[in-house]
Amino acid sequence: MTISKPGNASKRKEVSPAVLVLEDGRTFRGRAYGAVGETFGEAVFNTGMTGYQETLTDPSYHRQVVVMTAPHVGNTGVNDEDDESKKIWVAGYVVRDPARIPSNWRSRRTLDDELTSQGVVGISGIDTRALTRHLRERGAMRVGIFSGEALADDATLLARVQQAPEMKGADLSAEVATTEAYVVPAIGSKKFTVAALDLGIKGMTPHRMAERGIEVHVLPATATADDVYAVNPDGVFLSNGPGDPATADLTVIKSVLERRTPLFGICFGNQLLGRALGFGTYKLKYGHRGINQPVQDRTTGKVEVTAHNHGFAVEAPLDKVSDTPYGRAEVSHVCLNDNVVEGLRLLDRPAFSVQYHPEAAAGPHDAAYLFDRFVSLMEAERA
Repeated sequence: MTISKPGNASKRKEVSPAVLVLEDGRTFRGRAYGAVGETFGEAVFNTGMTGYQETLTDPSYHRQVVVMTAPHVGNTGVNDEDDESKKIWVAGYVVRDPARIPSNWRSRRTLDDELTSQGVVGISGIDTRALTRHLRERGAMRVGIFSGEALADDATLLARVQQAPEMKGADLSAEVATTEAYVVPAIGSKKFTVAALDLGIKGMTPHRMAERGIEVHVLPATATADDVYAVNPDGVFLSNGPGDPATADLTVIKSVLERRTPLFGICFGNQLLGRALGFGTYKLKYGHRGINQPVQDRTTGKVEVTAHNHGFAVEAPLDKVSDTPYGRAEVSHVCLNDNVVEGLRLLDRPAFSVQYHPEAAAGPHDAAYLFDRFVSLMEAERA
């Protein structure tokens, strides 16, 4: 694909109309941003004011059309260092006022050009505040973005959106995970070996563990218990990822719990641990996505500002210790905005999880201590 120069790209997009159509019929008209064409996905909004490059390359956003609530996006362009994976995963991108000229010493190209080169269809120039309020009131829903030859009458476009698959019931981990195992070596002297199940892992996650002397073996989402224990792990990690946790196979997780191997899960991994313990999961009305979510660690009372990206949550009692097939479990973290379960902890086995992202590139870093807690579990088991 030929990439236009930034100036020419901006001029071309100003005269290229685009339309966003929600499954309930609400329509927003604007200008094409990124690739011209059509795309479908689940409409969700992200409240972060920075870190858009990390958001775009987070595999957890697979099959989602991301609406940025910050009005100005693209100010710092795109660099070659901050990607969290090999490509942009969002199904579509919605912004209000894209930067005309990026300004940052690390910038290599414009965000518009990056979206175009990777075939990501987007729209700009719409009222993202009104769209976000609509999603908060009505809930996340299917959406389509159309531009160029994909444009048609509203009734035709709405029918196409309503035919798109829903996120509920979607099994997506294998679509974003590595197909081949690889190793991220420990930084400095090696202290532990961890088998990390890639359910949509971000690049910063194994790096945070490597900083603590952990050699990380990243395994495909389809890895078996034999694959996990073939690396002789001191601990097992369950990554973030997209899709409905109700579709996942829990065999490996149950095997890890039965063997009492230290286990740490984040985001999608938290939901899978919850289901393995016998708790249910449910779809949130509009989810948590951003870098400013207040969460309380109930074991310390400390409140953390955290990074989130999830549309499903664990259904577990907040006011009591629960009995599970693997011993007693309790809710360790809770969101202070809406009391959503943000973490689980087993009291009789070395396992815990959180619903948010403690690796948090490009921030915040309030929850980085959780990797130290994982190290402490492995140290205790080795002693």
